[in-house]
Amino acid sequence: MSVLLLRHATAGHRVDGRDDHLRPLDDRGRRQAEGLLDALSDYDIRRVLTSPYVRCRQTVEPLAGSLDLTVEERSELAEGSTAEDVRGLVDSLDGETAVLCTHGDVVSEVLGEESKKGSTWVLDVGTDGSLERRDYIAAPA
Repeated sequence: MSVLLLRHATAGHRVDGRDDHLRPLDDRGRRQAEGLLDALSDYDIRRVLTSPYVRCRQTVEPLAGSLDLTVEERSELAEGSTAEDVRGLVDSLDGETAVLCTHGDVVSEVLGEESKKGSTWVLDVGTDGSLERRDYIAAPA
């Protein structure tokens, strides 16, 4: 089983006083989201799960639409989630290859390092629930 851990595409900068949950993708981010259709085409994706933040949902909507899949919002992928939250979610996938769209802090929690916006880590899931890095897919241009 593989999990594709995706950091949301670019969404501009945070603005003080505004609800950051609602920050949408910027023009570059929308292009990156469209580019995921080609970038992830080699994988037999069965589920698309995302943080409930608008920028994450917008990142995976084109991909899910092209695969005729429903986008599933999951709080375990929201900013501030832990590696344990993500592992618990992965355990519930029943062996299905899934895209998990989340935030930089969550990717860092899971992998111990930052990733660029719009990039994807392909992870193999061990029988013990461990997540092992297999491939890195750079953000679409």
